[in-house]
Amino acid sequence: MRDRRGVRDARRAQEFGGFVAGAAGRLLHTATLLTAEAPDANPRARRLLTRALAHTYAHWDHPRGEDPYDRARGHLATRFAHEVWHRSRSYGPLAALNPRERLVLVLRLYEGLADEQTAALLGLPADRVRALCDRATSTVLHPPPGAVPRAGGPPLRRLQP
Repeated sequence: MRDRRGVRDARRAQEFGGFVAGAAGRLLHTATLLTAEAPDANPRARRLLTRALAHTYAHWDHPRGEDPYDRARGHLATRFAHEVWHRSRSYGPLAALNPRERLVLVLRLYEGLADEQTAALLGLPADRVRALCDRATSTVLHPPPGAVPRAGGPPLRRLQP
């Protein structure tokens, strides 16, 4: 009995290790975009990813038909939505967005989820997701006057003529 459990645990660890090797880079980039941290200094994103991967590993054997990447991404988005990330300073082009706008924009444009999938994941109506995505895209493309965020440093102030 103990031998079977050891073999099963070893197989599970090997499968999960393969999943992490293939998906961790993209999931870390997603977490970094969500937290709006610099790519080379992203401790919050790494903690968020670690929690998502731990959750995925804990549920590795439960739903056989579910994609583990979808589970990890969903947990990543859920954890981000429940944390208070806006307390700390963030930099980069997504820094001007509030956490919900950032979450919708990353899920829709970077992860490629449809409006309906994003809405189901976040518990919002699809129309609200579309509105948030449109507003976030507009803010990123046309930042408000006064501050231009940049990666790796504090926001720059525009000089008034």
